[in-house]
Amino acid sequence: MASADRALIGRFADNAWAELGLADNTLASYRRDLEGFACWLAAAGSGLAAASRLQLQDYLAQRSLHGGTTGRGYKARSTARLLSSLRQFYAWLQREGRLEEDPTLLVDAPKLPRSLPKALGEADVEALLRAPSVETPLGLRDRAMLELLYATGLRVSELVGLTAAQVNLRQGVLRVVGKGGKERLVPLGEEAGHWLERYVLTSRPALLKGGQAAALFVTARRAGLSRQMFWNIVKKHAQVAGIPASRISPHVLRHSFATHLLNHGADLRALQMMLGHSSLTTTQIYTQVAKEGLKRLHARHHPRG
Repeated sequence: MASADRALIGRFADNAWAELGLADNTLASYRRDLEGFACWLAAAGSGLAAASRLQLQDYLAQRSLHGGTTGRGYKARSTARLLSSLRQFYAWLQREGRLEEDPTLLVDAPKLPRSLPKALGEADVEALLRAPSVETPLGLRDRAMLELLYATGLRVSELVGLTAAQVNLRQGVLRVVGKGGKERLVPLGEEAGHWLERYVLTSRPALLKGGQAAALFVTARRAGLSRQMFWNIVKKHAQVAGIPASRISPHVLRHSFATHLLNHGADLRALQMMLGHSSLTTTQIYTQVAKEGLKRLHARHHPRG
């Protein structure tokens, strides 16, 4: 990859972080996508700023046919994400006055199947919440985290990023900082509030051993948890609860929170606010999940299902 392209990618990432407040993971994805295209262009003696629409189409075609670790090509979702990254990059180049024609124009993104979020049944959620042993500081911490995630629908990154200052147990709300630095207030609910208060009063001081930490949820080493650490916690307790690994993901309790609320008559707009979705369209997919669940219920129990 040419040094000029490397510098361009760096400036684009800095600008995207400053103007859009994008998360580190999103910026890392942009960098990977742009660096992959830049390396392919370098082999052809070209660079990002001089790339043509034909070159972009050739690159996408080669990825679809030969890319990926399996040799069977990249999936449509990966190609759509790549094209989104390139659109953002070339739109920025045009705003900077460094580009006359955007090579991504008239390039169609692949059609993606509408995938529905996975959600656990209410009985499985109850089994998962009861799995940690609350007699130990770490077990009580895990119970509080699982209860909080299911009660609020937080993203995993929001959960592990919570500070003690963001919790108001008296009012029963969290002040959550979501994507793009946007803040929202999320109600705890009585059950999650109960477990969180127990954790804050007993387990957290025991784990801190007289020390201090900004993070709400801490390890035995008095540090905050990473997303990967929490994912390992979920997998461990899911195994105890008898939930197959194929039905668990880092996002599964968030999806279960949304689906179960809708099943019990929650308002879609209120759900949008609690989830921190910028668009109601994103939230509406959960209505489809609820409908699919009703269809399965009808097919299983109705005499003419």
